[in-house]
Amino acid sequence: MHLKSVQVTSFRSVDDSETFELAPVTCLVGKNEAGKSAILLALAALNPHPATPVVLDLERDYPRRLLTQYDSAHGEKGALAISTTWELEDTEIQTISDQVGDGVLKSKLVTVARRYGKDLEIHAQLDYRHAVELLYQRFALNAPERSALGSPSTTSDLIKSLNALEAPTPKHKSLQQHLQQHGPVTAQARRLIQPMLPSFMYVSSYDRMDGAIQLEQTNNLIQSNQLDRDDQRGVRLFCEFLEFAGVSIDDIVNVRTYETFNAKLQAASNNITDQILEYWTQNPDLDVLVRVEQARPGDPAPFNSGTIARARIVNQLHRVDTPFSERSAGFVWFFSFLVKFAQIKADDSPVVLLLDEPGLSLHGKAQADLLRFFEEKLAPHHQIVYSTHSPFMVPASAFDRVRIVEDKIETKRQRRIPLGTKVREDVLELDPDTLFPLQGALGYEITQSLFVGEHTLLVEGPSDVLYLQALSAALHARNRAGLDARWTLCPSGGIDKIMPFVSLFAGNKLHIAVLSDQSIGDKKKLERITKSGILQAGHLYSITDFIDSDEGDVESLFEPELLIEIVNACYSLDDSLALTVDKVNATTTTSTRVVKRVEELFRLMPEEVPVFNHFSPSSWLIRNPETLEGDSDPIKQTLARAEKLFKTYNDLI
Repeated sequence: MHLKSVQVTSFRSVDDSETFELAPVTCLVGKNEAGKSAILLALAALNPHPATPVVLDLERDYPRRLLTQYDSAHGEKGALAISTTWELEDTEIQTISDQVGDGVLKSKLVTVARRYGKDLEIHAQLDYRHAVELLYQRFALNAPERSALGSPSTTSDLIKSLNALEAPTPKHKSLQQHLQQHGPVTAQARRLIQPMLPSFMYVSSYDRMDGAIQLEQTNNLIQSNQLDRDDQRGVRLFCEFLEFAGVSIDDIVNVRTYETFNAKLQAASNNITDQILEYWTQNPDLDVLVRVEQARPGDPAPFNSGTIARARIVNQLHRVDTPFSERSAGFVWFFSFLVKFAQIKADDSPVVLLLDEPGLSLHGKAQADLLRFFEEKLAPHHQIVYSTHSPFMVPASAFDRVRIVEDKIETKRQRRIPLGTKVREDVLELDPDTLFPLQGALGYEITQSLFVGEHTLLVEGPSDVLYLQALSAALHARNRAGLDARWTLCPSGGIDKIMPFVSLFAGNKLHIAVLSDQSIGDKKKLERITKSGILQAGHLYSITDFIDSDEGDVESLFEPELLIEIVNACYSLDDSLALTVDKVNATTTTSTRVVKRVEELFRLMPEEVPVFNHFSPSSWLIRNPETLEGDSDPIKQTLARAEKLFKTYNDLI
């Protein structure tokens, strides 16, 4: 059975959550005190797992402000706390049909609900008249025998008609005996569906595995059924860790030869390392080592006697091993979680996992690893519903799985009236605090994909993008080497932003190269970027690598005559206002960059002439590509420089 939709009513902060659908992995997002835990606990009470026996308690769980009105509002029927809709699998449908008859079950959907103080309610959509007809056919009732029963519309009515017969025939008696044994078709379907219903395991307190156990003491706890005590959770998890690694305590204790013993421990160590590090990508240089050795008398009890099993973490990079308990809180949590839920994954009985705020102690990237574990290891076996307010636990690539949880309030005549916790898929009407995790997740996702591609060429600004696109198009039109189409041009905002920009995208394993402007004083900055190792060797160039000058920008690729022509046309400068090479050369600026000299001349222009900016000429050139179509020397020399630049970067792919 697969859980399709949920509605929580009259439970703690929830008056009516409204119906919301669930996915194989569903994320409940909301701020603190919004009611996320209440939603999960209500679900857990529907059909609790033995390990987490959550039950409905009227005084504790029914909305406190309405408790005095409970009897008058609900009477003997009891208040409905949780209603769910499930979809049956084909094998389950067949099992039911084999019992109640083909065609009696009208829908794959089944409703399961629970009220305060009442048994589980299971409702399947059944064709009762068809069920009666199938029973008539099964017991071969003839027309007079059918007529004697009247026209029962349900199997319950049929039972009443059979009981009322004064002279039942043998066939009547056989049918009556069958219904006495199996009950009405509604009861039959309910009995068949209930064991199919998954249980709900609610987890809010996540056990942390002990780093070592005393084997003899642990064996005694196992034999006396005391390993399930709350104070032994860490020990129990260590035992599960050994099972997860493929070697049990019995395997360790009963081995009699060193080589067999050593082989088992090595196999366990290798197995657990492979499985854990598949989902712990924070440090690939770690190995998990299982050791079993005699206790040392100087160690604290109970590790000062008997046989001790220890989990050690080996850092291959630093060539040191440390006790499991001394690793970071995030690693201990992640390790313990994977061990615990890998065991649940292997459980044959269906379980819906309700995880309240998992992974709070994890780094953002480790939280992404946890989501990957959900998808790859748990979801194929068990449905998952988890709550979070961390942006990194929100699946930005699957927002359709996110449900927003908000504690709604209505204001009437300056009074704040609680409407209770609502769960919805529509995020358009919600407050900024509630939406913050979604905004954070979406923002991170956008920064990892917007404007960038597998091969990203960082340039200074938007004008660089347009100039390079125009030059590349002009070269392609001449069947010469333009910029490879696999490069995505992306403005970084300047040389000072290159390092943080590259760092931001480093997690995506993108191929990044840089084309930087260079002015007096930038040389040391470029050298520092090169030495940092943040870029691959040979992936950082400045414009000066392609022109005969110590400083330059993308405009420096153009011959002065051509650039001045573009500027004059862009700003419609003519007559006395038009720029010339002589005017540009006559400026007093110390920079050799033509664009800097143009800026100086524009500061002397009349007020009716727009202020010069780098973007406008590049935008004009994109709209007027014919400017680069001639065979004049300025165009030829400009395209030659550009072709040299494009070939350099194309060779990097």
